[in-house]
Amino acid sequence: MKGSTVDVAILGDNSVDVQNILTPKAQEFLVKLHQNFNYRRLELLKKRTERQKKIDKGENPHFLEKTTAIRKDPHWKVASTPDALQKRWVEITGPTDKKMVINALNSGADVFMADFEDANSPTWKNMIEGQANLTEAISGNLHFKSPEGKEYKLKDRVATLMVRPRGWHLEEKHFRVNNENISASLFDFGLYFFHNAKALIKKGSGPYFYLPKLENHEEARLWNDVFLFAQQELDIPRGTIRATVLLETILAAFEMEEILYELREHSAGLNAGRWDYIFSIIKKFHHRSHFLLPDRDQITMTVPFMRTYTELLVKTCHKRGAHAMGGMAAFIPSRKDVEVNEKALKKVREDKRRESEDGFDGTWVAHPDLVMVAREIFEKALENKPHQKEKLRDDVRVEASDLYHFDVPQGSITEQGVRQCISVSLQYLSSWLSGIGAVGIFNLMEDAATAEICRAELWHWIHHKKTQLLDGRTVNPDLYRQFADEEQSKLSPTPELTSARRLLDQLVLSKQFIEFLTLIAYEQIK
Repeated sequence: MKGSTVDVAILGDNSVDVQNILTPKAQEFLVKLHQNFNYRRLELLKKRTERQKKIDKGENPHFLEKTTAIRKDPHWKVASTPDALQKRWVEITGPTDKKMVINALNSGADVFMADFEDANSPTWKNMIEGQANLTEAISGNLHFKSPEGKEYKLKDRVATLMVRPRGWHLEEKHFRVNNENISASLFDFGLYFFHNAKALIKKGSGPYFYLPKLENHEEARLWNDVFLFAQQELDIPRGTIRATVLLETILAAFEMEEILYELREHSAGLNAGRWDYIFSIIKKFHHRSHFLLPDRDQITMTVPFMRTYTELLVKTCHKRGAHAMGGMAAFIPSRKDVEVNEKALKKVREDKRRESEDGFDGTWVAHPDLVMVAREIFEKALENKPHQKEKLRDDVRVEASDLYHFDVPQGSITEQGVRQCISVSLQYLSSWLSGIGAVGIFNLMEDAATAEICRAELWHWIHHKKTQLLDGRTVNPDLYRQFADEEQSKLSPTPELTSARRLLDQLVLSKQFIEFLTLIAYEQIK
């Protein structure tokens, strides 16, 4: 598409789906989004860098003085919740391939969050076919036949659809406007909204989204302005869009109310994005000599700083009339090992019971077999109410220091913990580079968020002067290389595994902490 001021280049394969999804009108809409909002996006990313420099110099995050009036004003609430989003006891998440979309919509969950972000490898094929799959699902025509001949089709009654676009920091390199990559956020949001908003409204639902990786209320304001523009551009009533913000960065935890306020016309609540939250803590505070986290599996939702964050989230949401959504249960039930199932399901039930008792209005699962497990717990806790927003949690008192008090009682770093981080990273990166973004590893559904934790912990342990295993050995580059060689040898050799090892070495041995693995890995995707 060329004009006097606009030159659009589509660099990905021009498949049938590309022609159906990137229509001339859709391209025009994307161009308008880019022209109106990309500059602000880039400016906000610069502010992230500036904020990190201040934290590196010793500045601690805090609740903002300039927005005190917003927090103290007892009167404002978010917009009333649409009927389709009232009951969200169980939400299932996953990528946008045909089989996953059908199984998730049929799973019995209240909501399916179709994920263009952490559970997705952003190949051009995945991004375009994912959009096409969702459009077909909304029309009711999506079906899939496996190589073995098994057929999958949608039931008459399916979960409410929500969509997670990629974060503000990512770009879509296959769609360029005047020699600039378009924001991946705007690309994912724009195509889904353009093709499906009116059809969703006709079905009694609407264009509903999950927003990832926000670090402050200004980034939420940008999303709100995008929503206002998009609705006006397509002649859709203001406030039709609804968005739940994934509260998955430590800095956003200090601006929960402000984020809800900026999105109040379009807000569907906040979600406790626990895995990315842990990753963001390492990313923001890795330079501090007194900061050292233990093995990944020891950072549970019961450690003090995670409890503080989630309880504050519930209190904040319910104070403003918004849904508070719990975190992910990533366990994958085994059809072969009853003992593994029993131990894992006990932990899942304990986790979901704690969330329901804390006041969460629903929760996440990664596998269809967990839908009924979570549903039973929330059904009992909420006594058939769609939510429990009346639970205001006035008992919760949080100081800024509580959110960055990162002690883990009896925490330790073990050889098994280091090896597990290496193995998960190698297996996940290998899969991601091959085009698969959600991977079952050691009976857990791993995605980019959990891979980020693993590689971030490895970097932190290697570069921290006081990192020792329980047996006294120092965690250093040589020990990492030894363990990495041994863990790699346990896996089937493939070109993707070789590339994954090079990538992991770069991520954990670099002198400077690399902000997102997806930024450098994206350049290696064919």
